[in-house]
Amino acid sequence: MTESLVVTRITHSCHLIKIGSLTVLTDPWFSEKIFYHPGEPVALMPENLPHLDAVVISHLHYDHCDFNAFSRYPRKDVPILCANTVPKAARKAGFTDIRELEPWQSARVGDLTITAAPGKHGVYEVTFVISGGGRSVYFAGDTMLIPELRTLTDRYGPLDVALLPVNGLTIRLAGNKQVTMNAEEAAELASVLRPKLALPHHYAFTGGPVGDRLILKMDKNPDHFVEALRRLVPDVPAKVVSPGEPVEIAP
Repeated sequence: MTESLVVTRITHSCHLIKIGSLTVLTDPWFSEKIFYHPGEPVALMPENLPHLDAVVISHLHYDHCDFNAFSRYPRKDVPILCANTVPKAARKAGFTDIRELEPWQSARVGDLTITAAPGKHGVYEVTFVISGGGRSVYFAGDTMLIPELRTLTDRYGPLDVALLPVNGLTIRLAGNKQVTMNAEEAAELASVLRPKLALPHHYAFTGGPVGDRLILKMDKNPDHFVEALRRLVPDVPAKVVSPGEPVEIAP
């Protein structure tokens, strides 16, 4: 039997992914500080989250790994599946079930299989394929587009959803180094993976007036991704989702 699948974006690239009765949280971010602002509402705080069966964390950057806030989540034995740079911070926050995954390694959580895939960013990063109950979701964190990601459906079969960063984040102070895929690159990846639905994330983020002017450069319009994907593969739908809006994906 194919399970139900509902994705709810909390903010930025923090999502709740519910497959059947099991819920996975991605890249927790619930607070803000200088140069790090979601630029949009945060739909849920840690103490208001539903029961989580797993948490996946792509890398150690604050806007993807906010343990100062997430430590308010009461269940410290929730499995955390993560890049190998994350465990020390997770343990310091009081979490006890921490599972490092290198690219192409998998772990089971209940009836779900969570597999790390490669990523490329300003720091070490992995991305994730979350599958079970006849459903499959790719969570891309804030990676660049790299060749290995084109092989995901060859390795793991068709995807129901691809959650893709689209803002092309560029660091001005690092010689305008790009560290996240942009709208055109995300659309290119979606055209290869051909999910039933592509959902953009990682676009409203802002470094504030000073940060955006002096440090960062990015595209904050997710419609650029929707338009690019429509040009490449009109039959692969994309949807811009507001924080707190649940999206149910039909079997």
